[in-house]
Amino acid sequence: MIKKNKYTMLTNINNPIELRKLSIKDLDVICYELREFLLDTVNQSSGHLASGLGVIELTIALHYVYNTPIDFLIWDTGHQTYPHKIITNRRNFMKTIRQTNGLHPFPSREESEYDVLTVGHSSTSISVSSGIAVAMKKQYKNRHVVCVIGDGAITAGMAFEAINHAGDIKPNILVILNDNGISISNNIGALNNYLLNIKKYNTIKETNELIKYDSTDKKINLFQYLGFNYIGPVNGHNLKELIKILSILRLKSGPQLLHLVTVKGYGYLPAEQDPINWHSVPKYSISNNNLLLKNNATIYSNVFGDWLCYTAAKDNKLVAITPAMSYGSGMNNFSCQYPKQFFDVAIAEQHAVTFAVGLSIGGYKPVVSIYSTFLQRAYDQIIHDVALQNIPILFVIDRGGIVGPDGKTHQGSFDLSYLRCIPNIVIMTPSNENECRLMLYTGYHNQTSPSVVRYPKRPITGINKITKLYKIPLGKGIIHRYGTNIAILNFGTLFAQALIVANRLNTTLVDMRFVKPLDTSLIKKLSYNHKIFVTIEENSIMGGAGSAVNEFIMYNQLSVKVLNIGLPDLFINHGDQKQIQINLGLDSIGIYKKINNWLNKVF
Repeated sequence: MIKKNKYTMLTNINNPIELRKLSIKDLDVICYELREFLLDTVNQSSGHLASGLGVIELTIALHYVYNTPIDFLIWDTGHQTYPHKIITNRRNFMKTIRQTNGLHPFPSREESEYDVLTVGHSSTSISVSSGIAVAMKKQYKNRHVVCVIGDGAITAGMAFEAINHAGDIKPNILVILNDNGISISNNIGALNNYLLNIKKYNTIKETNELIKYDSTDKKINLFQYLGFNYIGPVNGHNLKELIKILSILRLKSGPQLLHLVTVKGYGYLPAEQDPINWHSVPKYSISNNNLLLKNNATIYSNVFGDWLCYTAAKDNKLVAITPAMSYGSGMNNFSCQYPKQFFDVAIAEQHAVTFAVGLSIGGYKPVVSIYSTFLQRAYDQIIHDVALQNIPILFVIDRGGIVGPDGKTHQGSFDLSYLRCIPNIVIMTPSNENECRLMLYTGYHNQTSPSVVRYPKRPITGINKITKLYKIPLGKGIIHRYGTNIAILNFGTLFAQALIVANRLNTTLVDMRFVKPLDTSLIKKLSYNHKIFVTIEENSIMGGAGSAVNEFIMYNQLSVKVLNIGLPDLFINHGDQKQIQINLGLDSIGIYKKINNWLNKVF
């Protein structure tokens, strides 16, 4: 339990208005207590830790200097916003963060007036800030606009686009570059190297008109060439200096960029020394300054990582690509064993896809691993650069379906729907880890079209591992059980739940394997001796695999009724992954009830 008397000053700060009444000396105590409170609450709730520890002083300084929420404060991505939430009326609810009906894991407009933008994906802050600043100017409103973006997020194309535009139209914005050298994994790329070259603490010169970066070689900074007034690098943990600089910048017009150097996990040595593992921690995992081992259950990402290493050992034409998600996608071992065949392109999903196109044209066999929710950002590249030209690339879509605690911005609800309508693409949904291995093998060796293998963030079933990989026939499902009257057509890893229901209702059960090409001959055959089809998928019902079945049945005028079971037409909130599945009726009990209720209405 959190002891209230442990936080003698923090408990009196419920909002930034009360914070701004304190002396600067008192703010040092607030920073100390806020850091301790963050450690205590995340240990109880689970969640993002190291990022928040690294922006304690910045968070306090921003809310102290700027008149939030009248002034706009926009956080990019949102991993770092727990301290922001704590001092903006949400301290007493922090133990509920990422829990069902609890606080959102990222900034959320519906949660607080202090959260200007609902966010979870990176690199949106500069665009939004520019738009708000232009809107304020048009309305003659003197409301300041500040955004905080990390050195990982600023490498993404959208951030560059926004900087390019803002440097031209000159909106009154302050962009704070929070440079800690790491996002979720280590940062890479030319811009990261550039920042490394200028990260030396220098004297900040103050004049009546502007603050200049005192560089030893007197060359104009890159951001100045792009139309921004650059200030930095500045120690992002020196609270007094931050308040001084922000107070001056608050009076300036035009685009400003303040370059802060921070340490991810600052103030808590274990997190400083290992910011990757301390990025996000499970409940009750902090004990005596040690991070207790996370759940070591093998998940589908691990199956993919093992397959990558297995295949690379036999084929030096394999190249694997990730947009800054090597750790989460299970590619760390591969990146160490085969560094010349591995490319982390940073937070650049569009580039990742089209870079793979070039590798394929050049004679290599690219494998692109991207989370479902992030692949949305590369949709045009999939259509225009890949499918239109029928380029053979294997897309490995991780986090398909319900992800759980990260909530609305990260659920993998839509990939089957937005990919299924694209010509020339093969889409596979494994029902277990062996199917996953076979589909990875099949997709990789399909050199006539792009292929997709899509799986969730979930432990594998634990079945005996197959000893030999082979290509499975494209567009062919497997009947696992014969029953009467009803045929359940399963797409993906809800197969175990579907099997329980099939046994209970004595239905036929089919592992469809392919969303595209659909096994239409099997569907037609099943329609002759079944009155009802039930499709099951962990994807949006609208436009998903079940919709493909519906379209075929209607076009061919098959006399069979269809019930589609999947994700509803809404953005699914955060919470425990299993509990969300239960709430949505996607466990075996829920599926059974959905079928029975539907049968009672139809017959």
